[in-house]
Amino acid sequence: MDAIERYRGALLGLAAGDALGTALEFQTPGSFEPIDDIVGGGPFRLKPGEWTDDTSMALCLAASLIEKRGFDPIDQLERYVRWFREGYLASNGRCFDIGGTTRSALARFERTRAPFCGSTDPHAAGNGSIMRLAPVPLFFARSPELAIHYSGESSRTTHGARNCIDACRYLGALIVGALGGAGKEELLSCHYTPVPDLWRRQPLAPEIDQVAQGSFKRRQPPEIHGSGYVVKSLEAALWAFHRSESFREGALLAANLGDDADTTAAVYGQLAGAYYGEQGIPEGWRTKLALRETIESFADQLYALAQLDTPVPATGEHR
Repeated sequence: MDAIERYRGALLGLAAGDALGTALEFQTPGSFEPIDDIVGGGPFRLKPGEWTDDTSMALCLAASLIEKRGFDPIDQLERYVRWFREGYLASNGRCFDIGGTTRSALARFERTRAPFCGSTDPHAAGNGSIMRLAPVPLFFARSPELAIHYSGESSRTTHGARNCIDACRYLGALIVGALGGAGKEELLSCHYTPVPDLWRRQPLAPEIDQVAQGSFKRRQPPEIHGSGYVVKSLEAALWAFHRSESFREGALLAANLGDDADTTAAVYGQLAGAYYGEQGIPEGWRTKLALRETIESFADQLYALAQLDTPVPATGEHR
């Protein structure tokens, strides 16, 4: 499979999962009829193919990486504020859904202009940064260690809790591996990383480490659930990826967990899209997606920038 297929798959997969899951967002497991298609509706009464904050923020992040040709946290936050205030890169021209931790971080940024505004409170470890992650590992894919580092840094703009940062680092590692053609068994092996010895040198937070050891292989619903807590969100997405043999099957498993269904499916969709590629996502789902051409264009531009022979200079802190 050509790499461009995987790049498009990662971004289209994120958006498709988001658009699929929004129909069941905030629904208690067992209280609804499972869905089998992108049908819209949900709490925001969206049209089929419209998506929520997960994809809007991912597109803001992609646009920043493309236009700045590097990692610029202040530019990322400026774009997130434009989305929040003006509906920039929203599926229907307005911001209708934003998490509390993200909202607080954007308010702090508007006051301080600090590059990393995410709360470090462990109780603020929501899934609002992992849901938008894919553009970072796509951009830095040729330098896996940088890709994983900046995956974590991309969380800190709005979500500074260690579990959020390390969930992004781990998912970033998986996406880089999938972009490189790693098989599913390898990707889901204990402590997978495309960078040898990385997790020994830079250990994951204990709860994320449990996921990296394969907790999702041993559990089933209701232990697996589509929670807004980043640890459970990552675990549920990987459970769906492990339990399925196609993009569609896994996306439906993720979305039909209910609760924070759009984000569970969006997290799944980033990895599964990179693994199965653009053509692995049902054509009927792809054609429904709002701003599909924009999503594809961003994926193509991220791919082109990733092919540059010299590392793209990055701005902001490096720790």
